[in-house]
Amino acid sequence: MTQPDPSTVRFDGPWTHRDIHANGIRIHIAETGPSRPDAPLVVLLHGFGDFWWSWRHQLPAFADAGFRTAAVDLRGYGDTDTPPRGYDGWTLAGDIAGLIRAMGHTTATLIGHADGGLVCWATALLHPRLVTSIGLISSPHPIALKQAVLRDDRQRRALLPTFLDYQVPWRPERRLVRDDGAEIERLLRARSGPAWPTSDEFADVVARLRSAIRIPRVAHSALEYQRWAFRSQFRPDGKRFMTAMDGQVRIPVLQVHGELDPYVLPGTIDRSTRWAPGQQLHRVSGAGHFAHQESPDEVTDALVRFALASR
Repeated sequence: MTQPDPSTVRFDGPWTHRDIHANGIRIHIAETGPSRPDAPLVVLLHGFGDFWWSWRHQLPAFADAGFRTAAVDLRGYGDTDTPPRGYDGWTLAGDIAGLIRAMGHTTATLIGHADGGLVCWATALLHPRLVTSIGLISSPHPIALKQAVLRDDRQRRALLPTFLDYQVPWRPERRLVRDDGAEIERLLRARSGPAWPTSDEFADVVARLRSAIRIPRVAHSALEYQRWAFRSQFRPDGKRFMTAMDGQVRIPVLQVHGELDPYVLPGTIDRSTRWAPGQQLHRVSGAGHFAHQESPDEVTDALVRFALASR
């Protein structure tokens, strides 16, 4: 079976596709808004098994609000380079810090979903001078997530089986690409609220994601995020990372959470206030784990208003 070329994720729309060289790799972005350093910058970071297309609803809205906006294919995804290493928290934060500088900016608002949100937390704590605010969709602070898995049986049952299954070699990669990426559709349906899979756009979203996960090396790269997060807990680099994360974020933080999210539970989101005392919380009725796609108008409005207030 022929694997899709990375360039197939460069869909046409009210955005410009660019390649940015930062932190030793080539990063693909879809960009909207004024391309000048004096415009405020917003960087959008997708979650597991996704790519920049996750932010198709938000890209035009941020441009209309006067922001220069970059929806990123994270390391190993879409049309960004897929190096064999670098899927640790330190390097991923370095990718985004390098991207901000390479685009000619000194600061940015970061917005991330799930794994992309964890990169937001890491960049804000490891490169604090570059980050003015962070917006998160179903992405608790990494220590809050670890504590919830250890202490909350419901959160442990929701997250741990799949997370542990991803730790074995090769089999998870094969599952993600088998049957034209059918596993990605299964995950979307299992973790979303009931309305999104019946919407007009869902079949199109599924088709694009099922294709993108079959790009050479993408499935392996996606799983390497999960594998480092688990294996590093037993190594010095992981302990150093968690120590670095154990500090309070003093910038504005907005947490958007779908009320029906079966994967990241409300109590886990609430734990993050220990590391972000000023965290604002926006609950989205009827939405699951993909609130920015399931309820795009409501979530986009909340994110844009947050970014404007944080300038």
